Amino acid sequence: MTQETFFGFKKINFSEKEDLVKNVFNSVASKYDIMNDLMSFGAHRHWKDEMVKELHFRPIKPYKILDVAGGTGDVSLRILKKMQNQKIEGEIEILDINSEMIKYCREKMINKNLLNKFQFTVASGQDLPHKDNSVDFYTIAFGIRNFTDIRKGLDEAKRVLKTGGKFICLEFSKVNNDILRKFYELYSFNIVPKIGQLVAKDEDSYQYLVESIEKFPKQEEFKKMIEEAGFHNVDYHNLSFGTCAIHVGTV
Repeated sequence: MTQETFFGFKKINFSEKEDLVKNVFNSVASKYDIMNDLMSFGAHRHWKDEMVKELHFRPIKPYKILDVAGGTGDVSLRILKKMQNQKIEGEIEILDINSEMIKYCREKMINKNLLNKFQFTVASGQDLPHKDNSVDFYTIAFGIRNFTDIRKGLDEAKRVLKTGGKFICLEFSKVNNDILRKFYELYSFNIVPKIGQLVAKDEDSYQYLVESIEKFPKQEEFKKMIEEAGFHNVDYHNLSFGTCAIHVGTV
């Protein structure tokens, strides 16, 4: 029997989703940063700052950080700043399945004169080209809901993390206030796609993005999935009334 999954609200074959997601991000890569600011009224910056607080370093060893679905490098730039402030040695690898996103990210780092501070890899988070037990921190922001098979992505995260390594995931979630949730859904489904059309000239991609948020598991359900992948000390905390949540787990 052919396995099925969702692309937004549309049910499709497993084999179709990866290319469809690639097309979405090919389309929006150059406008991704500005759209994040517009859609979240700048709140995504605070959310990412909170995410990076989950990286706890010791000054005794170099670290390997893998930023999966790293997109335009927003999270990686924050990690670099934290490492520099704490005088931590190590390397940050920005991995994304979408070559256009990586291309845009490289150009962004060139403009900031930071190209040599990062490694760049085009690959799937469901099939990481990394050895077992080779990564200290695995970060992923607003990316795991786009995986064809989230459980496989979690298995890969656990596989590449060293013993004691940490999984840190920032993802849109379920607003926990009934009144706010109604406003949030109204805004997401009626306004965000229109902003996408106006700014990125692509309403369909942003329609998919808001639908993918709606289909993503609730906080407790996703926590259970992380635990089932074999992670320990799994926990999460909500940001902005559950608009998104930071999930963590250790190996």
